Amino acid sequence: MSGLPFTKMHGLGNDFVVVDGRVHPAALTRAQYRAVGDRRRGVGYDQFLTILPARNGGTAYMAIHNPDGTEAQACGNGTRCVASVLMGETGLSEVAIETIAGRLVCTDAGDGRVTVDMGPANLEWDAIPLAAQADTLSVTVPEAGTFSPATAVNMGNPHAVFFVPDAEAVDLSTVGPRIEHSPVFPERANIEFVSVLARDRLRMRVWERSAGITQACGSGACAALVAAARRGLTERRATVVLDGGPLEIFWRPDGHVEMTGPVATSFAGTLDDRLLAG
Repeated sequence: MSGLPFTKMHGLGNDFVVVDGRVHPAALTRAQYRAVGDRRRGVGYDQFLTILPARNGGTAYMAIHNPDGTEAQACGNGTRCVASVLMGETGLSEVAIETIAGRLVCTDAGDGRVTVDMGPANLEWDAIPLAAQADTLSVTVPEAGTFSPATAVNMGNPHAVFFVPDAEAVDLSTVGPRIEHSPVFPERANIEFVSVLARDRLRMRVWERSAGITQACGSGACAALVAAARRGLTERRATVVLDGGPLEIFWRPDGHVEMTGPVATSFAGTLDDRLLAG
C-alpha cells in the first residue's frame, strides 16, 4: 500500500479522511486507523470514510471507521461529504449511498449544501438498543446523575438526548464518556445535550461514541430534533445549532429524517507508508 491518496473534508467542522477504495483498494488495520487518526502524528479525523463499489444497486458503498479503528454504522455529515464527491464525479443531483445501516439517498440542495435522507428514526427500546425494556421517551441513566432521564433515538446508531437549560454549561468531556459507557446502552451511545432556543431552533453539543467531542454530528442533530418533537418542545422541522454551525432537520410525516447542511474540502494528500507502518 504505497502512497494512499486521500481527501480531507468536513461538514461544519465534523472532519473526515475520505479514501476512494474503488481506485485505491485499502484494507487498513485498527492500528493503521489509529495512526492516521492521531491529530499530532497523523492526519486526524472524526471518521475515516472509504468509498467502495456499490453492492445493492446504489451509487457507491461507504465504509465508516472511528479513530479507534472500530466500524461505525452511520455518519450523517460524512454521508453528505461523500455524496458531494459522487455528485461531482457523476454530474448527478441525486445519489444513493449504501452503508452498513442501509441505503441513504442524498440530493444537491444548492449553494454547496447537500440533503441526506437518514431513513426512519427508530424509537423502540430494542432498536436503540437498550439493555432492558423501557419507554424511550424517558430513559433513566444512573451515570448521567441529575441530567437523567434521556430520550433515546436510533438513527442508524444509538443516541441519548438530554435536554438542559444551557448546553454550554455542561462539562461534556467529563460526563460524555461516563454516559457513553453506561450499562443501559449495550452498544454504547452518542450523547447529546440540547437546549431549546425556540420552537424551531435547538442548541446542541455532542460527545460521539468512540470519537469524543466533535464540532458537529449529523445523526445526533437528527436524534435531537426527533427527541424534541416527541417531547412537544419543537415542531418537526427545526435548525439545530452545533459548535461548528447550523443544520436544517426535518422529521417527515413518513418517519424519515432529512438533514441539510454545507460540505467543504480542506485539502488532499497522500498517506505515507511510514505513517501506515506506525
